Amino acid sequence: MKRFVGQVAVVTGAGSGIGKACALRFAQEGANVLCLDVNDSNNEAAAQECRQYGVEALAMHCDVTREEDIERAVQTAMERWGRIDVLVAAAGIYRGAPLPEVSLKQWQLVIDVNLTGVFLSNRAVAPIMMKQRSGSIINISSMAGKTSWPASAEYSASKSGVIGLTRSVAMELAPYGATANAVCPGNTRTEMVEYVAATIAAREGISPEEWLSLRAKDCPMGRFAEPWEIAGVVAFLASEDSRYLTGQAIEVDGGMVMS
Repeated sequence: MKRFVGQVAVVTGAGSGIGKACALRFAQEGANVLCLDVNDSNNEAAAQECRQYGVEALAMHCDVTREEDIERAVQTAMERWGRIDVLVAAAGIYRGAPLPEVSLKQWQLVIDVNLTGVFLSNRAVAPIMMKQRSGSIINISSMAGKTSWPASAEYSASKSGVIGLTRSVAMELAPYGATANAVCPGNTRTEMVEYVAATIAAREGISPEEWLSLRAKDCPMGRFAEPWEIAGVVAFLASEDSRYLTGQAIEVDGGMVMS
């Protein structure tokens, strides 16, 4: 199935995890892909994997908190391909600590990357999609944007903000035939979750493996998602099958919401 032949997908956070899985999925389905990340070696490796599917893929260094980086990336995509059909805003970080220990610097860092970065990328592509009268924005939020846990104030706040931002963007894009949706993954086996496991397990006096085992039980399916499972939902949201679906925050959580 190749639903995106001749289209262009821009993916932030493409060097690893869900972002990489999304970049690969769009390449598999025929899209040219602009991979954006701050980790240049991982990002180039992701772009190289995309090229194996016979599409064009560029890797660009991009710090999503820097307005000029986002604008340069969007300009590059337009100069090379003349259009942007899909934006996947997947770049994100985790920092967590008990509330009394959260410094303003740590709070601001998480908000800057996870929320302001999404805002900047959405703002940059919106005029293009309005002019094209087509396009799909998919912002990666989290189940932490709908619920929360101790010692995660900054992360949950940032991901809740992504949901609110997405709804507003969807309202503005709707008259132009373009859509914006958020995806809220549950626990997903990525490099980030390995970092989270190490951070929280050390604070709780257990091993990372024990923490991961406990978190797998957070949902009825009793396991973590794999990044490709999230990418499949993202691809659906960018496809013609979802043209009447916008402003949603879709839970991809193995049933966590029921637990």
